[in-house]
Parts: sequence; C-alpha cells; structure tokens
Amino acid sequence: MTRFLPRTAPPIRAGGLVAAAALLLAAAPPTVASAAPTAAAPVVALGGPAETALHPYAEGGDGPKRSTARITVTGADDTAYEGEFTVTFDLTGAAGVADVAFEPEAGIECAATAPGSATCTGHGISPGRSTVTDLLLTAAKGSEQGDTGTVRITGEAQGAAFTPFTTEVTVGGPDLVMHRLPFDHEPVPGQKQQAPITFTNRGSRAADGVVLTLRHSRGLDIPQRYSNCAYTTDEAWTTARCTVEGAFEAGATYTLAAPLTLKTTDRAYRDIFGYGIHEAGASTVRGATAARAARGPAGGSDDVLRAVPAPRPMAARALDLEPGDNEHEADFRTENTADFVAYGDTASGKAGATVTARVGFRNDGPAWIGHLRSGESVAAVDFTVPQGARVTSAPEGCRGVSAEGTALPTGWTGPAPRYVCPTPATVRDDGGLDLAFGLRIDKVLLGAVGRVVVRGPELRAAGLPFDPEPGNNTARVVLNGESGGPSPAPSDGPGDGASGTPGSATPTPTPGGAGAGAGGTVAPGAVPNTATGNGGSLAATGSPTAMAASGLAVTALTAGLVLFTAARRRRRA
Repeated sequence: MTRFLPRTAPPIRAGGLVAAAALLLAAAPPTVASAAPTAAAPVVALGGPAETALHPYAEGGDGPKRSTARITVTGADDTAYEGEFTVTFDLTGAAGVADVAFEPEAGIECAATAPGSATCTGHGISPGRSTVTDLLLTAAKGSEQGDTGTVRITGEAQGAAFTPFTTEVTVGGPDLVMHRLPFDHEPVPGQKQQAPITFTNRGSRAADGVVLTLRHSRGLDIPQRYSNCAYTTDEAWTTARCTVEGAFEAGATYTLAAPLTLKTTDRAYRDIFGYGIHEAGASTVRGATAARAARGPAGGSDDVLRAVPAPRPMAARALDLEPGDNEHEADFRTENTADFVAYGDTASGKAGATVTARVGFRNDGPAWIGHLRSGESVAAVDFTVPQGARVTSAPEGCRGVSAEGTALPTGWTGPAPRYVCPTPATVRDDGGLDLAFGLRIDKVLLGAVGRVVVRGPELRAAGLPFDPEPGNNTARVVLNGESGGPSPAPSDGPGDGASGTPGSATPTPTPGGAGAGAGGTVAPGAVPNTATGNGGSLAATGSPTAMAASGLAVTALTAGLVLFTAARRRRRA
C-alpha cells in the first residue's frame, strides 16, 4: 500500500466518549465488504510503538503538547489483500490518562463507534508496511506524572487474518536531546577530530540508563574501544551501541569524560557519522550484555571485562517526549581518489560451442566509493559482445541495450549486442564487480574482439569523477585468438575509458594484447568478487578473476565509557 497523505481529525477523550461522535468525523459503523477468500488467508500484522511518553498536562498557554503514535499495518510479503478492512481501537484502558485524536491516511476514514472505542476503515492492503493512522496523544486533565494506560487495537477483514496490537501511554518521561558537534566537514585523509558527545535531559523525569549509538561509514574510524559497547560491522558501516548505567536527571547536561576521536582514513571519500542517545530498557541492557559475552573480553583481557559493572535490571521502558532530537548525522567530503580498473577475458571454441567470459573491474583504491544518501549505483560495467557470438546467459541485474547503448526496441526478445550491469551503491576499496557471461560461438572469427568499459551509471554521464586514471577503464574480450593467453590489456581509441563509450566490436586477424595488461588476468580458481568484495548475485561459475579481498576492520577502542555532569540545570517546579 502506498503511503497515504495525512488528513486531520478532531480529538477524542479516551476517558469518556459520550460525545465522541461529535468530536470525530460522523460516520455510521462500517461494514466489511465481501472479499473472495484465498486458498491461504493472508496474515496482516498491526503495529506501532510499544510505548509513547506524554508531556504532563499543563493549563493555559497553547495547551498540552502532543505526542504521536503511528499505527501501521503490514501485509504478507507476497500476497495483497484487495477487500475492505476495519481497525478497531479500544480506548477504555487509557481513560483519564490520555486524550486521543486520529490523523488517518488518505483513503482511510476514522470515526467513533461507541463510548471508549473508534474504528478506521480502508480498502486494500499491499505487501509490506503502511500507515493506518497517527494517534495524536495528549495527557488528560487531572492525569499525573507516571500514570499509564493502554490502547488495544484489533483488525477485521473477510479473507484476511489480523494479529492484534497493544500500545502503552505514560504521562511524563525523559527528553534526551543530543547536541550537534561542530565538525570540519571537508577533512583530509589522516585527519583526526574530537567528538565530545554531549546531551541534555529536557524531560520531566530522569532517564534510567542510556544507550549511546555511534555509526560511521567505511571511510571513518573511531580508534578507541569500550568494553561496555556492542559492535557490529558490514560492508559499509560500523555501529557501536554503548550501554551506560545511571540516573540522568531532568534538567542536567552530560558529556563524555574523554571525547571520542573521529579519524578520516586513507579510504575516505563521501562518508557519514551518526550519533544518538536513548533511554536504556531492560531488553537493551540484556542484548548489550549478551553481545559482550559473545565477543569476549575487550582487547582479549579478562581484567578489562571484569572492570565493567554488571548491568542491574531496569524497567522495560524506552520513552522519550521528543524522539526527533535524539540523533544527529554529519556528512563528510574528503578529497580522495579511487582507481577502477577494467578487465576482460579470452576464450576459444568451435562453432556451436558455448564458452564463459568473465569480465568486470576492481577498485585499486585508495578510496572506497559509496552513494549512501541516494542509494544509486556507483558505476556500471558496459560489455559489447564480440562479433560471431551471442549471449546465452547474463548475470542478474544486467540489461541488454542496442549497439549504441540505447534501449532495445519494444518487443525485442533475442540476445542483445551490448549489456550494461550496474554496481551496488557502495564499492569497497578492495572490491569490484565480477560478471560471468555465457557466449555461444555462432561463427568462428579469428580474434573477434568485444569491449569492456567501467563507466558512470548513466551513458550521458559516463565519466568517473573520482578516478584519476581513465586509461585503464577499458579492457577486451577476445574469442579464438591465435595465441590464446591471458586477458588482453585495455586498448586506446574510442571507448578508452575517458568517454566511457565502448567501441564497435570487430573481428581482427590477431588477438592483440597477448600479455596481461592493466585489464587484469583471469586466474582459474580465484574467488568471484562483487562491488562489496565478497561475492553476490552477479557472480557466476567459471574461472573468476583474482581480486584483492580484506574484511572491514572493526574499530579499535581501549577505555571504559564514562559520562559526567558537565552542566546541570534544574527544572523549574
């Protein structure tokens, strides 16, 4: 279901819906339209925040501040529901604690149906998560700090099964506000910057323990390591979640005893550092403890592990009055380069034979390249098929195009003369893209040459602005060369990599470039590589090209994380 545009609706008092029909959109109780049941009824999950904190009730001024709880519906992964559905809200459990208003998505109608209840009706549930309505919550008059209530949510539709959901509302809570750090956003490789993480609790009660989350992309590093942090890493990101005990009082400001160090590494190019603060909950503390136990002592020292206090049980809450100000992100642009080197292949066979040509590129660095914000492809491998051959199998994600690189005519069903294969949104400094094409030799042409170019993802913007050596962005695929031998080196002329446009593939009397050039050699038995450097859907069987591979080093940290009060501001009574 596409996300609907919100609409406004007047509030409902959860403590008494005697006049609820006048406060909400007037509507008769909805009926569920008939929908033909499927062989297996789709299961639809209702969801939302487990808990929502409410600003304490205040007389006068602009009235009490609102908190929002977004209620969602998640359809089955592969089954869409096309009929009408009804979501029912039981508000009696929040009576005297919260006043509730509904802001439904477009196409969904919400109305009071009886004292203490309301319904929202809509039509059609697509696979994946979509919003039903935002609950606009304010503390009820007469409520007190710490009062808690519940809203129970159920769903109904003919031919679909709903899982119910309950959300809790609590009056009062912490409001942890992360301070923005003044970074140099255009650092140079090797530059170090201090990151004195600082936050303030602007809420109405103390936070019972906090979790500090630090997340940085591959071009950045935090040299320190803490034993009360749990670390995870993937191809692009390293994340540390640090659980810190203590009561962080309302009105007080806290900072790290010693600032973190954020280092710009030699592989930096376009990077992101995120830092956030949240109140700890019992599940968070247990998860962090389990992660530390699985990881083992920090730095391999039993003494360091014993120096970390065992977390005490905490209330299972993670409330925040204004969660939107708990986190910040900083973007960094580093002057750096990455050398993308194309490689081709050689193969021989008789007419009617099918051979495998492995083509692609490797990133010789030093930078990694990632489009972390847009998620767009970093580059594309552009392969022109040698004459006398046709593609029988292409890697997943590659699309056939015309010889000029444009879209094929509507209704085209045969093999294409040229294929474009986009990379993922990140290419590691030790990564690349390894592709295997199945080629049927229809006609034996001595030294038939195809062209491989690594270029920008769009033909009209084929250059790679970060690549200082465009001359090695092109390689060749040679079929039935006289001498056989390794992959031919890139050649000059049209499609030399500077323009990113492959030249026409034509048969030649000799294979040319019999030695292994900058295009790389095919190494039998080597592990296939992808843009993230560890294999993937674009790799195929055959003789893969040897690629450099190394794991993402986990950030090194050496001292315990301690926070102290930097400046304390008592909340006015």
